[in-house]
Amino acid sequence: MQRGDRPELMWGLGLAEEETQTVADVAGEKFHLRNWAADKLPGQRTVESQEPVLIWIPQHVWLGMKPTQRQFYEQWEEPQRVLVLDEDASDADVEMLMEHGFLTAVRAPLSRSRVRDVLYRATEIRTLYADIFRMTREIFLERELLSRKTDQLLFLNQILTRAAESLDAGTILANAREDMNTLFPVSAVQAALWTSTEGDDLDAHLLLSPLSKGPERDLWIEYFLENAAKLSALPVKDYQVELLPGYPEDGHLPPPQPGRTILLPLRSGFEYFGCLALTSPDKPTLAKDQIQTVRAAVNHLALALRNAMAYSLVKTRADYDGLTHIHNRSSFDDRLLEELKRHQRHRHPLSLLLLDLDHFKSINDEMGHQAGDTVLRGIGRLLPQLLRSTDFAARYGGEEFVVILPQTTEDEAWLLADRLRGEIARQTFTHRKRTFSVTASIGVASLKPGSLSKVRDLVQEADAALYHAKSGGRNMVCMASQCDEPAVRQ
Repeated sequence: MQRGDRPELMWGLGLAEEETQTVADVAGEKFHLRNWAADKLPGQRTVESQEPVLIWIPQHVWLGMKPTQRQFYEQWEEPQRVLVLDEDASDADVEMLMEHGFLTAVRAPLSRSRVRDVLYRATEIRTLYADIFRMTREIFLERELLSRKTDQLLFLNQILTRAAESLDAGTILANAREDMNTLFPVSAVQAALWTSTEGDDLDAHLLLSPLSKGPERDLWIEYFLENAAKLSALPVKDYQVELLPGYPEDGHLPPPQPGRTILLPLRSGFEYFGCLALTSPDKPTLAKDQIQTVRAAVNHLALALRNAMAYSLVKTRADYDGLTHIHNRSSFDDRLLEELKRHQRHRHPLSLLLLDLDHFKSINDEMGHQAGDTVLRGIGRLLPQLLRSTDFAARYGGEEFVVILPQTTEDEAWLLADRLRGEIARQTFTHRKRTFSVTASIGVASLKPGSLSKVRDLVQEADAALYHAKSGGRNMVCMASQCDEPAVRQ
């Protein structure tokens, strides 16, 4: 019952002087006995400031207490209480008094052997309680650890299952944000994925939360580009930003902050191909097993994101033109069929632009095919900048490009086509220190609401309008409906 070298505290409540001396002598240095006079028992403040392990209470003192005092000592669980019976106490009195929660009762006068037995029993009981408490705590901790391990296994199973369900990197990250919140609070899961180019630099794909806007988004872009260059030891040549789904519209994401942003590299074998950034609204304090769980989850996500990148590359090669990086002829055919069905179902206008670069063959003949490729790449970059998100641009073949304009009348399509023609004419290209420009001829064809024309009819009309623009002098726009008197702008 000893705490280091400090003796344990015992109280006596109204013990006689001889009883006090006997208890103190038997207790020795292991205990310190403080005896209170029967008419000066300790108050609430004293009780709260001291922690006696054992209280000796004579029978007459106990019976002389006010009911509220007796109730207080009965409800005070920490110290054990010993009842010192009067010499003439009957067995009935003892049985009645013991119902008040005393450890034991010892009859006066107190002898050394009786005191020794009481102290021994009190020590045994306290040791037993301490062992029970320790074992209970260990069982509780083991159950808590087992429960946490179970939760972590369920978390890993959930994140692995959901990551394997999709080949879209944005969907994988959106699901990961939901799953991570079962482990600790996460407000955003963002990523940078990159591939190396032939020139020993990187093309990066940044998947960012839509909650960061303006200068804060610029800081996130800078954060990912710096870490991409650091992890790969290569500079980032080009990057594109994709906003992730699944975020609330009214939220806010602050810029990267130490302690709240956890950067986790993504690796395949010995090569880094990306990094994740987990953002928490608070500074999370993770236990060792939680850190291991997060790392295991990131390994699963790395595999899923690597597969998503491979799928995206295959899909890009299938749907996009390798030189201009806009859609190819095959994806155009599919999209035009979809838009024609939508036009017939919703009775919206639909327009098509067919664009041909003027005198393109002479560029290849005079300056080489690399110069021609430079022009085609430039047009591929220009078209998406001038079109709406609902428009669809593709390389039709050779130096021809095509643009689908949903819900666009013929007059509106003509205005856009003329704007494209002007912007193309204003572009300058450089090849082997030689600067030059190109012009374009554009044919416009449109379907009015309710038209039952086929895809082939629309393309043929646009092609006829383009032919009219070429034969009419080039660098002009012609509408299929006015091919006899073409609408032309030099």
